[in-house]
Amino acid sequence: MLRIRTFTPDDLEQVCHIQSLCFSEPYTPEFIMNLHEAHRETFFVAELGGRVVGYAAARVISFRGHIIVIAVHPSFRRLGIGMALMLVLENELRRRRALEAWLEVRASNTGAMRFYRRLGYVEKSVLRRYYSDGEDAVVFSKML
Repeated sequence: MLRIRTFTPDDLEQVCHIQSLCFSEPYTPEFIMNLHEAHRETFFVAELGGRVVGYAAARVISFRGHIIVIAVHPSFRRLGIGMALMLVLENELRRRRALEAWLEVRASNTGAMRFYRRLGYVEKSVLRRYYSDGEDAVVFSKML
């Protein structure tokens, strides 16, 4: 059964592994621990059979929720894990009085863009050369 809970330092190794599988520019373990320190209540992991299979983190800035990262292990995609993580994040952002959520996604990541659109996010802008390899980011947002 899928369980969503807050991240603990014991999850670091599994989260780093998922990072390395999902992103061309994965966060360092130090950055992930900084996320945990700064955003303990909005950093979640998805656990299936005692194994971390996904995670997501966000922050609230002036009544706006910024979804910093969401990732699901490639072997566990299309099982509703990403959706469950996003719904938990959105609920927590609402609880923290965020009126809107926003995120950035690589312009080439059409699968992620379809996923965000299904959740009601809309494209707002493009950040040119946002990523270190020069790729653009598309900014999506949703009123909460």
